[in-house]
Amino acid sequence: MPSLKTMKTSITITPMRKSKATNNELRTLNSKPKVRSSEFGVQSQIILGIDPGLADTGFGIIQKQGSKLKLIDYGCIKTSSKLAMENRLEEIYQSLTKLIKKYRPQLIAVEKLFFCKNVKTALAVGQARGVVILTAGQNNLPLYEFTPLQIKLALTSYGKADKNQVQQMVKIILGLKQIPKPDDAADALAAAICCAHSL
Repeated sequence: MPSLKTMKTSITITPMRKSKATNNELRTLNSKPKVRSSEFGVQSQIILGIDPGLADTGFGIIQKQGSKLKLIDYGCIKTSSKLAMENRLEEIYQSLTKLIKKYRPQLIAVEKLFFCKNVKTALAVGQARGVVILTAGQNNLPLYEFTPLQIKLALTSYGKADKNQVQQMVKIILGLKQIPKPDDAADALAAAICCAHSL
């Protein structure tokens, strides 16, 4: 079975500047994500951010309640290179399905495969993304896709921000003492935060 490395906290913050994503830039499998009402009557949504990868698929789960965000969980799904391709993809699918059943998110956020110099890496990421899309569809969850530029703007207000700057903002926005590790988990949280700001 895959290894899930997770961490929990319960910190609320006021979100940063909203992403300027348009309707054409959001791909959804359903028209509107469902919302939950808290005991105080404030609408709440749980967002599952995913950074697809064949060897490492990062995930980050946050809750948007009104104007506040709260970190729920994050970690990484790892698959062994010794396994056949179909078995590795199956492990990703099964692990994502377990996360969905455990945390019951209303929507999924994922970064678009915008550009990759390594063709082999791009193909592997593309296969993992296919599993994410399939999992979203089978669980009737809207799937929101964001470009790297949208994510950078949503978190840093600077389209040329580097990976470390984005991850530092993930730490600040979620009130963490350190940048979430591994990097795949931090990237997944960044996608989730970007999605939260676009709603």
